[in-house]
Amino acid sequence: MDERVREHAEVLVDWSARVEAGDDVVVSVAEDAHDLGVAVAEALGERGATVTTLYGSDELSRAYLKGAEAGVDGSGSDDDSGDAPDFDDDPAVDRAIFEAADAYLRIGGGRNTTATADVSPETRQAYAKARKGVREARMDTDWVSTVHPTRSLAQQAGMAYEEYREFVYDAVLRDWEALADEMAQMKAILDAGEEVRLVTERDDAPDTDVTMSIAGRTAVNSAASVAYDSHNLPSGEVFTAPYDTEGEAFFDVPMTIDATRVRDVRLVFEGGEVVDFAAEAGEDALASVLDTDPGARRLGELGIGMNRGIDRFTDSILFDEKMGDTVHLAVGRAYDACLPAGESGNDSAVHVDMISDVSERSRMEVDGEVVRRNGTFRWEEGFEG
Repeated sequence: MDERVREHAEVLVDWSARVEAGDDVVVSVAEDAHDLGVAVAEALGERGATVTTLYGSDELSRAYLKGAEAGVDGSGSDDDSGDAPDFDDDPAVDRAIFEAADAYLRIGGGRNTTATADVSPETRQAYAKARKGVREARMDTDWVSTVHPTRSLAQQAGMAYEEYREFVYDAVLRDWEALADEMAQMKAILDAGEEVRLVTERDDAPDTDVTMSIAGRTAVNSAASVAYDSHNLPSGEVFTAPYDTEGEAFFDVPMTIDATRVRDVRLVFEGGEVVDFAAEAGEDALASVLDTDPGARRLGELGIGMNRGIDRFTDSILFDEKMGDTVHLAVGRAYDACLPAGESGNDSAVHVDMISDVSERSRMEVDGEVVRRNGTFRWEEGFEG
């Protein structure tokens, strides 16, 4: 086993999830993530944790969902009526697993990044809504999501497997404490702020000019550890939960939504919600997300990428949203960590991030003061106020 796999496991268990002796830990391992799963299991055993292992297979998920579609009309054949399967709400066994867990570790890295591409949008929406309670129980744990470098992910990123493996470990095996200290500066600015304005004025893309309120919200210093209310490895972003959004935003970084390639997205906000949208590619997939429920047309997150160890787009939100020269907005569910105690933010069965490259002809203002221009933060060398 590559020694870096064991290092990855140690970072995940110790720095990210902060697992202690006696913790009940659920580990979901994707099809081609066996090596990292083995290393994580070994690390958990050494630390005296109790482990329950799940098989996180997109191919199995597709088989189940396509089977449910075929059974809609009771004949066992594919149904063309457009009706979605009737899934049981909050299945008790799944919910009980997470309700009893202290931590949940998801290790991604499947064989096919578009394994569920032929599952209908109606089925996806119905399944997401039915599992809302399971998802909430899972997110109440100390959960962390990471990926093992696989050939399918390398192919999706347009990289050779060996090249992609180097990329992943450069992003994961970092000095997380030092990055946390740097990102604390952005967190302090957002915590003290009331309004954020994002502006891009590029010749080769539609403009962005969108404002949103952040008053009363708490930003998360996402330093790849539950100790920072951060749940991704790698991480490297500061995010908050905006509201009262107005204006237009353009997202030029391609992404995959529900196994569909989506590119050049434009969202128009009025009264805090999306009132118009368009996409150069994958518009139907975008529409499906926005039609999931009322909360899917409102923002749940403003995220600011600050991980300069991630230096290229890979068509993986786990990496792309953390890049230093990006900003992302997510429609759908807001994270509780950003909300005052006892207050509920935007609620939805989905949370879908969309990313914009802000490396040139852009600025971010907080309460009228420019804090980032052309990707450079005000405390960095080369910043122009």
